[in-house]
Amino acid sequence: MENRLESILEKYQEISQKLLDPQIMSDFNEIKKLSKEQSDLKEIVEKYEEYKKAKEGIEGAKALLSDPDLKDMAELELQENTELLETLTHELEILLIPKDENDGKNVIMEIRGAAGGDEANIFAGDLLRMYTYYAEKNGWKIEINHELPGSSGGFSNVECMIKGENVYSKLKYESGAHRVQRVPVTETQGRVHTSTATVLVMPEVEDVDIEIKESDLKIDVYHSSGAGGQSVNTSNSAVRITHLPTNTVVTCQNERSQMKNKDKAMKILKIKLYDDMISKQVAEVGSERKSKIGTGDRSEKIRTYNYPQNRVTDHRINFSIMELDRVMDGGLDPIIEALITEDLKRKLAGEEM
Repeated sequence: MENRLESILEKYQEISQKLLDPQIMSDFNEIKKLSKEQSDLKEIVEKYEEYKKAKEGIEGAKALLSDPDLKDMAELELQENTELLETLTHELEILLIPKDENDGKNVIMEIRGAAGGDEANIFAGDLLRMYTYYAEKNGWKIEINHELPGSSGGFSNVECMIKGENVYSKLKYESGAHRVQRVPVTETQGRVHTSTATVLVMPEVEDVDIEIKESDLKIDVYHSSGAGGQSVNTSNSAVRITHLPTNTVVTCQNERSQMKNKDKAMKILKIKLYDDMISKQVAEVGSERKSKIGTGDRSEKIRTYNYPQNRVTDHRINFSIMELDRVMDGGLDPIIEALITEDLKRKLAGEEM
């Protein structure tokens, strides 16, 4: 670990020197790049300096143990620095875990009603409401790109963009099948039903290097419509783009301009194709995903929302909380914090590639 820390310290010092170079100071893009690198390393370097001071304190205290007049003070200093070194070692281990480069990004979230007919669609709407409240609690902005309302409420499909600070770092664990157990509003006999809705979370990626041929696209325009089928405007502004080779369909209807909807739809299409490409590459590695918290596959059942028991259970980490009402009002933090903690634990144990 110390060898890695020394290398990081040298790199940090090298970047600091470069930032003082007059030639580099005249290159805005280079300054921006170096400043970002320096910022990413700063916390590790500062923590490493504390670590080295604690080690020096231990060596200094050991040297004084043989002096009868200073022994008591030396023993106290030795204990304090030993405990501090243990704490700093653990903190540095966490800081040295490779960061997910997507953690700071916005996300595209897609929610679909799955098994359970009308109740599945209603639950998809409940999940959108839950994520909307969670976004508000975090100061994030949520924009609906496309929605297909269910006949009895909720959505058979709804897609949105969530923008803000470190959105993906918290929502990346949400991809998968979410199961609900409750008495549906459509149930006349009072029986508990089990239904599912699927969630897919993709990081927003800029300047994706994916070639999309015009000949591979089918572009349809139509009237935008909001919840209940009401027309948002009378022009054909909504855009649906189908990528024929992969049968990937993207729809955008929230902008009043057809051109803006098309631009946004193309951006989302690139994100989806990129996400699919990365998922296939990871799947080829095979074992790489076994230790991760979830594969991000829609078919993987990740969580159950049990209304009669007011319980939410995340099956990936065997975590339950008897606060379903609070969770559905956006109180997701206890679950997400437990997932982050377990993810770090597994990475520290070297269980991830």
